[in-house]
Amino acid sequence: MERDDFGTVKSLGKETNYVFTYKPELLEKFPNRFPGNRYWVSFNCPEFTALCPITGQPDFATIYIQYIPDKWLVESKSLKLYLFSFRNARDFHEDTVNRIAEDLFKLLEPFYIEVYGEFNPRGGISIDPFVQKFKDYDWVKELAKERFKLHRITPPDIKRNRG
Repeated sequence: MERDDFGTVKSLGKETNYVFTYKPELLEKFPNRFPGNRYWVSFNCPEFTALCPITGQPDFATIYIQYIPDKWLVESKSLKLYLFSFRNARDFHEDTVNRIAEDLFKLLEPFYIEVYGEFNPRGGISIDPFVQKFKDYDWVKELAKERFKLHRITPPDIKRNRG
C-alpha cells in the first residue's frame, strides 16, 4: 500500500494536540485493504472520562467498540483523540455511548458496530449502555439479534470495598 492510499489520515505520526470538547471531526478513516473478508475490529478504551451533565462530576468508563468493516477502518490515534474530546463533555452515559456509535457508523459505514460503555458506579449504581448499528442485510440483522440476546448474559464482577 502506498502512503497516499491511507485516505484522510492526518494525525498519525504528528504531534498530539488534545482537544477538551466533543469534536467528531477528529475521527479519521482509511481504506480497508481486505473488504472481501468478514472480520472483527475491536477497541478497548479503559481510560474514558466525561462529565455528569447535572453535577459536573467526572464519570469514568471502559468503552468497548467492535465492528465488522466494509470499505473503511478507523485510524486508532484519531479514535483516541476523539474519545479524549469527551473529557469535558456533559452528557448522560446512554447519550455518550449512542453518540459514539452514531459518529463511528456515519464515518465508517460498517456492516455492523456495537459500542458498550461500562461505567464505574457512582452513588452505588453502575450504568452500562450497549448500542448496535448495522446495515440492512439479512446476515447482519441475524448477527445483531444474536449479539443483543447474549450481551452481558453474566453480570459483571462488582468489586466491593471490604475495608
